[in-house]
Amino acid sequence: MMTRKPTNSKIMCQKIINVLAVASAAVSVAVVGSGLYVYVNRDSIIDGIKSQALEAVLGGSGLPGGMGGTDALPLGTNELAPSTPQAALPEAPVGL
Repeated sequence: MMTRKPTNSKIMCQKIINVLAVASAAVSVAVVGSGLYVYVNRDSIIDGIKSQALEAVLGGSGLPGGMGGTDALPLGTNELAPSTPQAALPEAPVGL
């Protein structure tokens, strides 16, 4: 039985297939590794996103000041009263 010597084109094709196989393995390892990283650190990732969302909504003022950024409540002084006179209450109809 005689074995045939591989031609140059077969050797070149085999090298290309080997390179593609190694590249495929590298991509697979990267996908699995990044998925594992996200799975392990999912709590800290969620906390970071929550804090960024709260900061975006509240404008960095945080709680308890709310949107205004002050901790004091309005006192209800005269400056809160309307400057124009209010309409009078309607009178009760006669005969009731």
